[in-house]
Amino acid sequence: MIAELQCVVLDCPDPLQLAEFYRSLLGGTVNKQDRRWALNDNWSTLHTPHGLVLAFQRASDYRPPQWPDPSRPQQFHLDFGVPDLDQAQAQVLAWGATVLDEGSDGRCWRIYADPAGHPFCLVWH
Repeated sequence: MIAELQCVVLDCPDPLQLAEFYRSLLGGTVNKQDRRWALNDNWSTLHTPHGLVLAFQRASDYRPPQWPDPSRPQQFHLDFGVPDLDQAQAQVLAWGATVLDEGSDGRCWRIYADPAGHPFCLVWH
């Protein structure tokens, strides 16, 4: 091993708004002082309770993914384990997510887009 994952960085049009969305989902502290990053209008962070750090970077020409359109691919996505899919869905929708695939065929996951259009999944565990 020669490296350690520092954080996952998502491009978006509004870094603070997206950091707050993921704070609502995961808990933690938005824009906690950290020697590794300078916080400003173009960069926000979320330090989660379990140590994961997500960072959000302003992209002036940001074009969100269009799942499942391959001409604007998702690039990556995050999976979040939840004990109750229906309850978790209601919460992420209230925080600004949109449904991409409700998994009505009995699957144990559902697909959403965050407020900046990044796909993510809620997975029953």
